[in-house]
Amino acid sequence: MERGKPPSKWIVRTIIGLVIVSQAAALLGDLFLAGIVDREPALLIALNPRNRNLALATNQLSAVTYYAIGFARLVASDPLYYLLGFWYGERAIAWTERRSRTYGPLIRDGERLFRRASYPLIFIAPNNIICALSAATGVRLRTFIALNLSGTVVRLFLVRQIGEIFSSPIQVIIDFIARYRVPLLILSAIAVAWTIFGEFRGKDSELQSLRSLAEDETETDTDAGTAADVGDGDGNLSANGDRPPGTTGPSPTEDPDRPTEGESSDSEPN
Repeated sequence: MERGKPPSKWIVRTIIGLVIVSQAAALLGDLFLAGIVDREPALLIALNPRNRNLALATNQLSAVTYYAIGFARLVASDPLYYLLGFWYGERAIAWTERRSRTYGPLIRDGERLFRRASYPLIFIAPNNIICALSAATGVRLRTFIALNLSGTVVRLFLVRQIGEIFSSPIQVIIDFIARYRVPLLILSAIAVAWTIFGEFRGKDSELQSLRSLAEDETETDTDAGTAADVGDGDGNLSANGDRPPGTTGPSPTEDPDRPTEGESSDSEPN
């Protein structure tokens, strides 16, 4: 695996497809939060493990369930974004400039500075932007994995401790959500619908960026296939403009009136 050189289009499309599945699951978690927060807290953090959901679910789950599901879901999509950043470094940086006012200028002002700052960012908040940019700016995979996994464990531990300390206020919030479940579900549906609308309509949305990567891969493969076909057949040109071996006649890159080796340009017929 080489930096800046994506593998086959099927691998890239599979990675992009998994990223879209992860995003869809997170949206479902937001959509059904009011319906499952007190009934299926494990399902809630499996769909969307943001800190808010972890805090709402932690006191309703055993430690094993909480850490197992929370850890698996939090780290599931991070390697996918790292791979996209590894394969599409410059485009990943350009995408971040459009998507984030915080990290984008920092990248362009100095990639070396961001690489130093990326270590605590990976540990504290390894979101999709941070994961992609870590690879794009040269953070090694083993460093990324070590920071990501250790930071995720610390994050889960802190949220669980906070949940225990503030268990009473958190339970009040859960009871409020359960009491007004239907209105909150309607509001959640509106908010998720607006988010999806923005993803499909926005030129710089994450979904559009992922779709453009897939389209670029298709165009690249098509262009490569076209270039490979040039030069096949009788009399067709090769990629550098010369005729294939075994054909006769001047190449288009040659001047037919140019004298050949051994002839003088001033010679006249006898």
